[in-house]
Amino acid sequence: MNLAGRLRLALAAPPAQPLLAGDLIEGTDGNAVAAAVLIALTDRDEPGVVLTVRREHMRTHAGQIAFPGGRLDLGESAVEAALCEAREEVGLEPSLVQVIGQLQPYRTVTAFAVTPVVAVIPPDLPLVAQDSEVAEWFEAPLAYLIDPAKQRLEAAMFRGRERDYYVIEWNGRRIWGATAAMLVNLSRQLEWA
Repeated sequence: MNLAGRLRLALAAPPAQPLLAGDLIEGTDGNAVAAAVLIALTDRDEPGVVLTVRREHMRTHAGQIAFPGGRLDLGESAVEAALCEAREEVGLEPSLVQVIGQLQPYRTVTAFAVTPVVAVIPPDLPLVAQDSEVAEWFEAPLAYLIDPAKQRLEAAMFRGRERDYYVIEWNGRRIWGATAAMLVNLSRQLEWA
């Protein structure tokens, strides 16, 4: 069975473990800004995951590793937003994306409810980082990122509370916070990997 077929089966099944819901959002009455990210998996024998490095001057999440994505515009679906942001951030043409499904939204401590959209893309696309937001993009091996042995739980103080977050170190890169948590959720959903 090809990657898309295996992903469809995995996303249709209950996760192996409960998925991480994210943080409680203090001071917002539970209201969160809807956002979406594209978890683009490259269709190869050893699939990869497309990730971006945000520019250091960005107002939020500066310098962090993230999936392409952003907030939903009025009337926009999570899939539409994820595809639009991936096109803007790395030049990924929506016509090349095979959307497989969505994971449950993940609440960030910065008051976003982020829906991860899982998709398959052809390998070796000539993606180009959009210079004003994205410093660079890279592809990391899916098998490594979703290996529970590589997902380390850490804690830090934020807004007066100690909060737990996941970290995945790969090839000198530190993937942490919401991006790492969404990868943990993906690993819990893809028990076949």
